[in-house]
Amino acid sequence: MKAPDNFNPRPGLPEQLAPGLRRILAPNPSPMTYRGTNTYLLGTGDIAVIDPGPLIDAHLDAILAALEPGQRISHILVTHTHLDHSPLAAPLSARTGAPVLAFGGPEAGRSAVMARLAQQGLAGGGEGIDSGFRPDHEVSDGQIIQGDGWELEVIHTPGHLGNHIALAYGDMCFTADHVMGWASSLVSPPDGDLTDFMQACHRLRTRDWAVFHPGHGAPVTDPSARLDWLIDHRMAREAQILDALAAEPATVKTLARRIYTETPTALLPAAERNVFAHLVDLTGKSMVEPLQDLSETAQFRRLL
Repeated sequence: MKAPDNFNPRPGLPEQLAPGLRRILAPNPSPMTYRGTNTYLLGTGDIAVIDPGPLIDAHLDAILAALEPGQRISHILVTHTHLDHSPLAAPLSARTGAPVLAFGGPEAGRSAVMARLAQQGLAGGGEGIDSGFRPDHEVSDGQIIQGDGWELEVIHTPGHLGNHIALAYGDMCFTADHVMGWASSLVSPPDGDLTDFMQACHRLRTRDWAVFHPGHGAPVTDPSARLDWLIDHRMAREAQILDALAAEPATVKTLARRIYTETPTALLPAAERNVFAHLVDLTGKSMVEPLQDLSETAQFRRLL
């Protein structure tokens, strides 16, 4: 379930999405970021900047140029500390005096099992961590952040990254990289935890949303359907892994090659990360077990 490929805004140009809400696309397109990172400006007086984006001077200039007479940036909100979302926060804060708010530093919210894998030397993959990021103020799940004419609720949504948050604005939600319309979210241990990701999906599914504004791509106009697809997609992948383990134990590499039969060789490392994320989750659910210590090189066997 992919969105039509008709999302192609001009980088640096503010676009009105709703009263008091604008989006500016950063000029950082890639296979991981689609057309680039979406930066959101919320408010009509005091402006909240949600996900200032990558460290690109032109994008900093575009954000500042979007301010209208009488407006000022009062809050800088970072949904998570990947390099395409958080690095511009510090320069924007230096230029405006606005504090930076986030769930915490790069390791905040990391699950116990992912912390153990990281201690054992497993390195992250994918979008890259903003390792030096530190917010001025740490926010917590359920916290209400208020500004002039707007109010945001923090929803901790770990999974893509332990410190990932979504921000509810009435029946809208800024979902960053947890829910997007153009692709499913990357979950790559030890930065990403599939168990946490699924729990956060189910939590979001309990609420009645009108629209999701993601970190990349177009607005998601049927949030419930998209969440259902993400959950079903992951459950289907889980079933494939269990079927592949039915005959005999196998490693992550073997399973990835059995399941991702049409995937180009260059993309197989990402497929292996995805398989390992599922195996960690299945181990936690006592549906599989590693024959050695839990690691990406272990053999796994099916228990159920």
